[in-house]
Amino acid sequence: MKLVLATHNQHKVAEVAAILESAVEGLELLGYDGPEPVEDGTSYLENALIKARAAYEHTGIASIADDSGIAVEILGGSPGIFSARWAGGRDNAQNRQLLLRQLSDVAEPNRGAAFVCTIAMVGPDGEASFTGIWPGRVAPDEQGEHGFGYDPIFIPEGFEVTAAELEPEVKNSMSHRALALEQLASYLSAIAH
Repeated sequence: MKLVLATHNQHKVAEVAAILESAVEGLELLGYDGPEPVEDGTSYLENALIKARAAYEHTGIASIADDSGIAVEILGGSPGIFSARWAGGRDNAQNRQLLLRQLSDVAEPNRGAAFVCTIAMVGPDGEASFTGIWPGRVAPDEQGEHGFGYDPIFIPEGFEVTAAELEPEVKNSMSHRALALEQLASYLSAIAH
């Protein structure tokens, strides 16, 4: 079974391939080099569907795409779908620094947050979606070398270190993306038989 991952982010391709290819027998995850559609949806699901539909239309192969972000409770769920461009561009370090500045006067018990990931799949059999939520809190400063995006400032529930301090295998077993991919893997396994 072939599946296109509609992203130009190579970190994400490696992370998703590591999780999905080991979970679904005979799955080959393909990269996507087609045009990037405008993500003008108002939810994670809408943005994921926009990308998956564009990839499927471009390649003719069943495609998946995700939209993910960090939702901070005291900010009413922001940055949310705007996480990748929170500081105005697509610079992860600037996004993290802006969020840390916005929370600089917020005490520890009020820094609750969650990583959210919605994966959409579009193919000849229609559309499906899967959502994973990874609760935690925003750290006071950046720590760790692993991961990308907001990982260096996100402390997962049950841990005292950031997602960027976890070994990739540990993170990939419990992250928001892993939770959504687990649901997708079950779905793919069911339709493959």
